[in-house]
Amino acid sequence: MQQGDEIKFGTDGWRGIIGDNYTFKNLKIISQATADYLGSDKKIAVGFDTRFMSENFARISAQVFSNNGIKVVLSDRAIPTPTLSFAVRTRKLDLGVMITASHNPAEYNGFKIKTSSGGAAGPEATKEVEGFLGKNAVKEKNPSSKQVEIKDLTGDYIGFIRSYIDLKKIRRKKFKVLVDAMHGSGDSFIAEILKDTAIKLEFMRNTINPSFGGRRPEPIEENLEELKFRVKKEKFDLGIALDGDADRIAAVAPGGEFIHPQKILGLLALHLSQDRRWSGGIVKTIAGSTMIDHIAHFLKVNLYETPVGFKYISNLMETQDIVAGGEEAGGMGVKGYIPERDGTVAGLLLLEMMAYRNKNILKILNETEKQFGRYYYVRRDLQLKKRLEPARDNLPKELLGKKVTQVKDYDGIKLICEDESWLMFRGSGTEPIMRIYAEAKNLNKARKLLSLGESLMLKDGL
Repeated sequence: MQQGDEIKFGTDGWRGIIGDNYTFKNLKIISQATADYLGSDKKIAVGFDTRFMSENFARISAQVFSNNGIKVVLSDRAIPTPTLSFAVRTRKLDLGVMITASHNPAEYNGFKIKTSSGGAAGPEATKEVEGFLGKNAVKEKNPSSKQVEIKDLTGDYIGFIRSYIDLKKIRRKKFKVLVDAMHGSGDSFIAEILKDTAIKLEFMRNTINPSFGGRRPEPIEENLEELKFRVKKEKFDLGIALDGDADRIAAVAPGGEFIHPQKILGLLALHLSQDRRWSGGIVKTIAGSTMIDHIAHFLKVNLYETPVGFKYISNLMETQDIVAGGEEAGGMGVKGYIPERDGTVAGLLLLEMMAYRNKNILKILNETEKQFGRYYYVRRDLQLKKRLEPARDNLPKELLGKKVTQVKDYDGIKLICEDESWLMFRGSGTEPIMRIYAEAKNLNKARKLLSLGESLMLKDGL
């Protein structure tokens, strides 16, 4: 095996199991390849999250960049990924590297690359970096290397968000909000932003725990039972959950009702378009909800659909007029900010929407679903021993008695039926997992579609 053969970029960066393929040696190799891609006499920021050894990995990566004649700004603490992205853009740096595995299980760590705009590096850039893997020996030492500068990157980030969010509108609101940081790097940033307001803010799972309490730090419903329970029992107006590096969001409404990220995207688009009166289209991925199509049609704005991965949404946010873009896993990007997702900003905008409309989030959600339809969106992950791609032949012509009228196969396989229900298969870009998605206008049918999808996958090898 040649140097770097274990390193492959997936949906968002390179990720691996710590001590297996995610090693100091491989981290140095990918850092050297990134340095070769970038070139000397450039500037880069390096950040890290709360995962096991993340700070150590970040320091080693920073030193490799420095040994290559690159000026490095290294975060002095664990930060959300969007904090790094914001620093890259506002400090006019050439690149950013974030040591994080985002929502992956605790045994993983990763390496995300951010462009000078603050957005996720696209497939062209990551392919170029892969082309440099192992080509040049890692520069372990360089007597003339530039000193790594350790800086607080959080102040400017917090200051900007305080100016971005309409604090005047929410300052006197006495909303009671519970934030689940999932032991990630989002911890108390929302508290800093909302200081001097009447918002009653509480946190849970906001301590550093590299095992994430035995659960992966992914804000999906099955990982948020305690958040749902507390929101209902303690009568919170809103529950917000952030993933491991705080770039993704899920939410919980009064009564403990889970608000799927797909619905959050719809709410953000409506708020920014109707309340703030901002222009711009909406971006969803191929795994996105049909509800977004109806919202875009109502608002009379362009709807864009991309493969899964926020890097595709980032690109559109840089080249088109986009008011909001999001992915099914909870990554939300909005206009007037970096072309990147940020769970903290998305959560604050939900609060702002409540303030603008003087309604709780459940009432807003119910009104939205009454107007645009209630869709039940479900997902199941099949653990695989190795990466498996769905077959394109012998696809079913109907699902649960409804004719399949459209097939999309540019990223996985999505079967869309005449009644707007659909079933989708897509391999994870970061783990040996086959994701099965389904959506229908009632929960029972959505679950039946999911079970049908699993049986088709296992029996027929779709």
